Amino acid sequence: MPGAVGRVLGMVIWICCGALAGWGGGALVRRLRRGALVPRTWCAVAVGAAWGAVALRVEAGMPWWWAGVPLALAWLATLLTACDLRAARLPDALTLPAYPAAAALLVPAAAHEPRVPLAALAGVALFAGSYLAVRLVLPGAMGPGDVKLAGPLGALVGAVSLPAVLGVLAVAAASTLVAAAWRRAGAVPHGPAMLLPSWLVALAGP
Repeated sequence: MPGAVGRVLGMVIWICCGALAGWGGGALVRRLRRGALVPRTWCAVAVGAAWGAVALRVEAGMPWWWAGVPLALAWLATLLTACDLRAARLPDALTLPAYPAAAALLVPAAAHEPRVPLAALAGVALFAGSYLAVRLVLPGAMGPGDVKLAGPLGALVGAVSLPAVLGVLAVAAASTLVAAAWRRAGAVPHGPAMLLPSWLVALAGP
């Protein structure tokens, strides 16, 4: 019984910390020069729930050296999703720092899995290369923010597995097409379709 109480308390702490991080992130996005008036409560709930899911995975045996990846990606994905849905843009102030952040997050993983650096680079080439090609051939079909975001996402997903990168690409494309068909007017934000499956892959872990 004491062990169960401790686990529940730990879960509550994870969720509360995530909620605080989400709230602070929402406030940050509101202050960015090209940010958006995102709902801070929504950000708090989303990040709190995501961090709770990571806590469950850690309890189930996720390596400690990987846990930082889904935690950080949940925070970033929530803020970018909120910004893309509210203002139809992915701010450089969030997407560009994601490159060094992704590299730093993968350092502990590389120390335990020697294949991670090469797999991450291959993921960047595949994910970002595909999006850049679409952007060059059909500029109206792919925003510059999506191309910039594809790099760090490719690194993190590629570190799990290269087939997972192909899966995320397929799910993102299909989700956007379905959303566009359902909406039947105007452009559809593509960021959420990239971010959710990428986070699910990170949550599954290597």
